[in-house]
Amino acid sequence: MFKNRRKDTKHKHLASVVKHSMALQKSCSRALCFGQYSVVIGAIGALLWTQGIQRNLTGMASYSAGSNSIAYITAPSEEVASKLARALVQQKMAACVNIVPKVLSVYEWEGKLNEDSEVLMMIKTRTSRVPDIVELMKKEHPYDCPEVISVPIESGSQKYLEWVKECVPEK
Repeated sequence: MFKNRRKDTKHKHLASVVKHSMALQKSCSRALCFGQYSVVIGAIGALLWTQGIQRNLTGMASYSAGSNSIAYITAPSEEVASKLARALVQQKMAACVNIVPKVLSVYEWEGKLNEDSEVLMMIKTRTSRVPDIVELMKKEHPYDCPEVISVPIESGSQKYLEWVKECVPEK
């Protein structure tokens, strides 16, 4: 919201909000005495919203916990992982894919204990797009049963999390 304004404009706007908040606090002091906190909190929130403050105290856009995820997929080689990663980014299913080489996987498959060198892909995406990633891996991944698991991102760099949202459209 403040991106295109000069710093002094930003400070004047914030000063105006603080001034209005103080006036509201004085006028609502009786409500606080009677324990009507929700009325005051709601009024302050409404004031901040009408003043155009739709951001948290640090000035960053608010992030809804869990709206982005990290999906993990293993692949047999860097070449395969690179091909899959490019498909994910080109199809706007991922903002970024990190490819981590030389991961040792120990697992049971078809009754046998296996130990294989694999590559790990760490995919940053919107949570709503994980099912699309699963479907793409069913079609493009060389394994019969590709590992595709995800965990929601609870918090992190606000700027980065917003960038992920910009790169990956909501489904």
